[in-house]
Amino acid sequence: MDYEIKHSGKYKYVEEGAGEPLVLLHGLFGALSNFKDLVDFYKQTHKVIIPLLPLYDLTLIETSVAGLAKFVYKFFEHRKLDNAHLLGNSLGGHVGLVFTLKHPELVKTITLTGSSGLFENGMGETYPKRGDYNYVQKKTELTFYDPNVATKELVDEVFNIINNRLKALKIIALARSAIRHNLGDELKGITQPVCLIWGKNDTITPPMVAEEFHRLLPGSELHWIDKCGHAPMMEVPVEFNAILSSFLDKHKG
Repeated sequence: MDYEIKHSGKYKYVEEGAGEPLVLLHGLFGALSNFKDLVDFYKQTHKVIIPLLPLYDLTLIETSVAGLAKFVYKFFEHRKLDNAHLLGNSLGGHVGLVFTLKHPELVKTITLTGSSGLFENGMGETYPKRGDYNYVQKKTELTFYDPNVATKELVDEVFNIINNRLKALKIIALARSAIRHNLGDELKGITQPVCLIWGKNDTITPPMVAEEFHRLLPGSELHWIDKCGHAPMMEVPVEFNAILSSFLDKHKG
């Protein structure tokens, strides 16, 4: 992504466009590039903001879903954000839900795509396998319906993360926190409109997860994208943006 990473206080973020804030929360192996097509599209109508979540910078005690949600709240305070449209992919969706439950007055709508919070398939008990590039490549390809979306650049990025011992420990801590922090009993407390956009071929948070989110979230609508995996905004951005823009149009102003 060619957008400037801004620095303000201890925060790093991308901010493009003007209008109602659209805050994007990335996942465990997410990067700013995951949201390139969203920024390109929505900067025409919204103030698009992507905070860099401190996945590897918190203490081990703070390295949790709740710790990241607390960071998002402090970021909102720092940037004086409210009435925001929140979008989260994978772990980012989970963090967004916890943040919304604690600070509902700051959130106008929520969009979840491949979100954890109820159930997710991880990389397996043996993950991360340090030094095994082929293993990492296969696991990264499973994120998508079309394995070619897992470019060498993306695989290299994941490989480099898990071959850093400290980062690998933080990844494991966050993955375990996501499994422990099940939101099934809490979701009824979310009253904001929710848009669920799910790949029918998602193997990490399978279709049954989307159906359960839809059942438990009273103000939700569920949209399926065929031949699509865990990251629809990357794999099929045109179709994803068509669904999301229709949802946001219903809740603008």
